[in-house]
Amino acid sequence: MFHIASKPLAIWFKITSADPEGGSSIDRDFLLALFFLAIIWLTKKKFGWASAVRENLWVVALILFMLISISWSGMPFVSFKRWTRELQAIIMAFVLLAEASPRQAMECILRRTIYVLIPFSVVLSKYFPEYGVRYNQWGSGMWVGVTLHKNTLGRLCLVAAFFLIWSLVRRRQGRNPAVFPYQSHIEIIVLLLTFYLMIGQGGRSATAILSLIIGLIIYGGFSIIKEMGKSLSPRIPLILVAAIIAVGVLSVFTSASLVGSLAPMVGRNPTLTDRTQIWALILPVVRQNPLLGKGIGGFWTAQVSVLEVTEAHSGYLDSIIEFGFIGLILIIAFFLASAKKAQRMLAFDFDWGILCICFIIMAVFHNITESSINALNSHLTSIVLFLSVLSSHFLVIARDKTQSILSGEEVL
Repeated sequence: MFHIASKPLAIWFKITSADPEGGSSIDRDFLLALFFLAIIWLTKKKFGWASAVRENLWVVALILFMLISISWSGMPFVSFKRWTRELQAIIMAFVLLAEASPRQAMECILRRTIYVLIPFSVVLSKYFPEYGVRYNQWGSGMWVGVTLHKNTLGRLCLVAAFFLIWSLVRRRQGRNPAVFPYQSHIEIIVLLLTFYLMIGQGGRSATAILSLIIGLIIYGGFSIIKEMGKSLSPRIPLILVAAIIAVGVLSVFTSASLVGSLAPMVGRNPTLTDRTQIWALILPVVRQNPLLGKGIGGFWTAQVSVLEVTEAHSGYLDSIIEFGFIGLILIIAFFLASAKKAQRMLAFDFDWGILCICFIIMAVFHNITESSINALNSHLTSIVLFLSVLSSHFLVIARDKTQSILSGEEVL
């Protein structure tokens, strides 16, 4: 999680890669070491692979489709290496699942990465600009902290801000006791630093700010309804996720006419900071193979650097480019299935269920103008993946307990 939420190791150690497509050797070796350690550890724990696959069929179907897409990629070896990184995200989710207390492990991972990366980003941005500030061709700088761009810093702040608020609210309500003295005070300080970074210098990520606002509105609304003793239709989370995804997909093909009206609210123009121009350049590529796409890692290579961008700034368009509409449908199915699991969690664990729902909604909204859902190993999507995999496990446990209680009543 530290690795995917910050700069690659090659940048930290200023190692130049001779292979622009394959990535740096130090990052590759580090990730391979983690991958094999995870496999060894899961084997030692006698992990139940069959049940894990059965409980997460949509993400398994997605990773298999990504593997198959290598066959029509123009750079199959590069695509295979990129696919292994997607597989690593699923393996790491299974590592969490094998923990004695998966939920506590998930919270610890989020909390520890936030405790380190947010203050470190402030230090780098203010006092070590060679690491924490990125300059454009006109010489103006923008804060990036431990990340590569202000937008990825915004994504890190989005994750940090929502999780800290969720944690502080639970602690105030007596459901999240502090594990060390002054934990709440420290988390408030880290939260203030997070907001400080979100405002930043030299630009801010409007998408991350809007995503956080939407996440907090959903969190507050669901919490108020619960306190009032009322119940929502179980379809509401699914409808919200599906509606946002529909807006994201249609925006690409309608020059952002659906979301352009929101841009002035956060100081952006209706073109979403020229994103519509990028979409217009890429759409002809989509028409070449709309069903299957270019294959995983088959488009964003050095060969298309003439576009002067490394992503489409739309997770939905990037998904269509690489995996076609078939792959996009699988991705959407994974998010909808995750939302359905989160909705079911609300009945017996509201805190965990609402955390999952809000992260899913923030992720699909964030991808209207940024890209992450096309990669399971991106920071925000990995969090959704981890939450989804753990939710599947919790639902199975809850079902088994319910059946056990019913069986006991029948005996009586």
